[in-house]
Amino acid sequence: MVNTETTDFEPVETMDLAGGDVCLDFANTASGRSVGPLREKLRAYADLVTWAERVGLVGERTGRRLRKEGARAPGEASAVLERARELREAIYRLFAAPEARADDLDLLSREAGRGAAERRVVAAGDGYRYVWPDSDSLDQMLWPAALSAGDLLTSPDREQVKECASHDCNWLFLDMSRNHSRRWCDMKVCGNRAKARRFAERHRDE
Repeated sequence: MVNTETTDFEPVETMDLAGGDVCLDFANTASGRSVGPLREKLRAYADLVTWAERVGLVGERTGRRLRKEGARAPGEASAVLERARELREAIYRLFAAPEARADDLDLLSREAGRGAAERRVVAAGDGYRYVWPDSDSLDQMLWPAALSAGDLLTSPDREQVKECASHDCNWLFLDMSRNHSRRWCDMKVCGNRAKARRFAERHRDE
């Protein structure tokens, strides 16, 4: 397992949701992979629930219930957190690495299969939609995250997934800009930091 440090630029409660897709926002719950140590936002099961609430995978009432159940069954919650981190890192590698690893594809397929098995089709107005039934399963936020990754990997939009150009970020984002020239996960954060670093280097050289 990758070593982690105890501080990050922003905790999961306030982190930017700059990925453009649920699975990319999930991958972005860690950063600094290229330089290490990994900056981990999912330090406890409650952090995973908070992330799921922020991206709309669970509602507040379900989130409260999951936190209580996680506190009641800490061993099970810890196991789900470890699965979440493993899934997250597999998703990151599948989009960031030049070639897919077979074990990452297998892991994603297993988690996506669990999600597909739980998903139901229901009537919605004049049409139909997928839903997940109300559940006490501590891993329920992993189901849509894995299916989101599978959908994006098999979509033409996969070609528009980029990695932030900042050397110590490694966040992923879906570049839907007109000419697909976006370089940063967030210009206000990584973009400005890079500009400030270049400015300081120029003045040091002078």
